[in-house]
Amino acid sequence: MNAENHHPSLPFFGIPRLKPFLMPYMRTIIFMLILGFLSSLIDAAYPLFNRYALDHFVGGSTLDGLPAFIGLYAGILVFQVIINYKSTYDCGRIEITIDRDLRNASFNHLQTLSFSYFNQNSVGYIHSRVISDSGKIGEVVSWRLMDLMWNGAYIVCTIFVMFFTSARLAVLILILIAAASVLIAVFQKKLVVLNREIREQNAVITGDFNEGITGAGTIRILAAERLMQDSFEKDTRRMKRISIRTVRVSALLTSLVTLMSGLALAVVLSQGGQLTREGLIRIGTLSVFTSYALGMIEPLQNVIACFAAFIQIQVNIERFTKLLRERSDVSDRPEVIEKYGDSFHPKKENWEALHGDIEFRDVTFRYPDGDENVLEHFSLTVPQGTSVAIVGETGAGKSTLVNLVCRFYEPTEGTLLIDGRDGRERSALWLHSNLGYVLQSPHLFQGSVRENLRYGKPEATDEEIWEALKLVAADHIVARMDAGLDSEVGEGGNMLSVGEKQLLSFARALLADPALLVLDEATASVDTLTEKAIQNAISVVTKGRTSFIIAHRLSTITGADVILVVDDGRITERGTHRELLAKKGTYYKFYTEQYKDI
Repeated sequence: MNAENHHPSLPFFGIPRLKPFLMPYMRTIIFMLILGFLSSLIDAAYPLFNRYALDHFVGGSTLDGLPAFIGLYAGILVFQVIINYKSTYDCGRIEITIDRDLRNASFNHLQTLSFSYFNQNSVGYIHSRVISDSGKIGEVVSWRLMDLMWNGAYIVCTIFVMFFTSARLAVLILILIAAASVLIAVFQKKLVVLNREIREQNAVITGDFNEGITGAGTIRILAAERLMQDSFEKDTRRMKRISIRTVRVSALLTSLVTLMSGLALAVVLSQGGQLTREGLIRIGTLSVFTSYALGMIEPLQNVIACFAAFIQIQVNIERFTKLLRERSDVSDRPEVIEKYGDSFHPKKENWEALHGDIEFRDVTFRYPDGDENVLEHFSLTVPQGTSVAIVGETGAGKSTLVNLVCRFYEPTEGTLLIDGRDGRERSALWLHSNLGYVLQSPHLFQGSVRENLRYGKPEATDEEIWEALKLVAADHIVARMDAGLDSEVGEGGNMLSVGEKQLLSFARALLADPALLVLDEATASVDTLTEKAIQNAISVVTKGRTSFIIAHRLSTITGADVILVVDDGRITERGTHRELLAKKGTYYKFYTEQYKDI
């Protein structure tokens, strides 16, 4: 069932699901609501002051008690200003704090999820959960809750005062209020649907923006500017149509609210005037009903809008709590966490040294969202210090092998041993802390060169950083930057070329001094001269380390201890570069095809 249209039957609109996030601030929330209640009582009492002034000072033609009246009125006014300031401040603080807590919780939880979650969910979807849903929840829990308290209390108080003052006029006003409630509820329901359509269409437009920005180069290469423009204008036209319909309905609702207020005032003046002439009520009482007739409809509209907001927020709460319920396909057992700690509370004093003996023992694997096995009954032993190169066609299972070694995924069947023990007997963080990984598509974080390289080793000195840069022939790149190690790399490293990003990514991995090293097409984005420098660096840094090298350029793996040719999840050939060339099999075909024109 579509979550957007499904409103689960939960007490108070699903807010109890947020109990862990609300409990630390419950005293502030309760105090905030009490202040809102007091403010509504004061607002409901102001017409009673007017009644007293009209009946006593005007009708009685006397100024007796005027100083006391003015003092009391001024005191109450000052008191209301103070509680309004405090309640408004608390509302804002609660919104900001809860929004922060929700975003921290969702972001931190995302750090614990496995690769499969990010493969199955788009960046836009995840971004919406972290930013949009948490912001909406924070807003409703603070401001809408306060609005509901103030407006609800005001309506109840005014109804009580009206019945206490003149039951006959109160009944007439309530009939109009009931009719107004039905009209407002109908229009509010329509506005909820239209606003939901606006949010959905806005998400589409945001996607268009994202595609237009990230794909700007491809768009120009394909001369597809007109196609993108037509698509974008089509989406914005639909957004305009929905928005105009929303404005039209909102304007009609505003007009009807004004009409209902006018009708209420007309009823009060006609019926109240008659009662005044008959001597059944005084002019001050008529002024009270006049004030309430004009002031009742808007709070009623606000109460209905608050209920609509609480209904709408169920979708945000459901999506947010669903994210927190997501569990990683790769997770440590309770006894492992007890000994080694988790990602945020590591117990490094219990961590053993990682030597680098790797063994696949009858491993079968398929991706969580896949239907077919990528590996079947796969066995391989990699002694510590071995350099393993993996080649094969796209989709053959090359990356799967290293993803299992790195414990980004767990075997579907069989066991992967690390230093002779099942990899699941020790924490994933322990393994990742001993791992250096260089991706084919490097990613740098926004910040300086120094900050990016220290992700590999937070306590690294500048001397250690320069040493790592020299090892991969990247020192000259940083040296020619204006600020050296303090130079900014831009968002995602967009101020650098792909090759430069690759070299810095390589230096970052080496800075960590990993026991396991994975190079996934690590030289695919560098020129021939730089590739040669990296090849020399690889021969140095892989010495004594277990390393896995996925390579497209076969020249980078000729010195590997063992080369595996993978096809359809199976090792079809294994041996050194010379041995595999001598066999004249698949590897020989790959190699000769790659260099036949040289």
